[in-house]
Amino acid sequence: MTYQAAVFDLDGLLLDTEKVCMQAFRDACEALSLPMLEDVYLGIIGCNAQGIERVIQTGYGADLDYPRLRNKWMSLYHPIIEQQEIPKKEGVVALLEWLTSQKIPIAVATSSHQKEASAKLKLSGLDNYVSSLSTGCEVTHGKPDPEIYLLAAQRLNIPPAHCLAFEDSSNGVRAAVAAGMQVHQVPDLVKPTDDIIALGHNIDDSLLNVLNHLQAAQK
Repeated sequence: MTYQAAVFDLDGLLLDTEKVCMQAFRDACEALSLPMLEDVYLGIIGCNAQGIERVIQTGYGADLDYPRLRNKWMSLYHPIIEQQEIPKKEGVVALLEWLTSQKIPIAVATSSHQKEASAKLKLSGLDNYVSSLSTGCEVTHGKPDPEIYLLAAQRLNIPPAHCLAFEDSSNGVRAAVAAGMQVHQVPDLVKPTDDIIALGHNIDDSLLNVLNHLQAAQK
């Protein structure tokens, strides 16, 4: 396996954001006297804003006032991500430090909006490692479409086949595989189903394990 760049998802992969976002959604549902449909919520992981709206509207039905729900949800979520450091996932700094020492450029390809993603990276101190940021508001088609990963590769000026991609979600894995990247998945809230496993990518318990595998492959 040869690679010249590394492209990371952000939420649930580098940062333990998904649990924070899910709790904010749960609190918003409670405030608006709506049920918390966990299966519906888990279907949005890895989606951009348009995909999230589509999944939630479909799951809750046509009577849902989605803008009202989203406004309440984001009013609870944004103060956290814009003012607090979100905990980093296990092995994140060690992997980023090692890739940097190997002179491998690092990019982030996230479904989040630019402002949100930049704030999360800065507050966590991870922005110093990232040479390129591609966000959900910059693409027409969100994950599982490969567009955002192709954009990240283009900005790095590295062919997708020579990029490592790191993801937690099924939507993200599908996007990175479709882009032709070498994919490592570290599942977060949603475990890979048989159809995801059948894609043949690498699945690990943590980014620390991914680092150990990459280091071992060099020996």
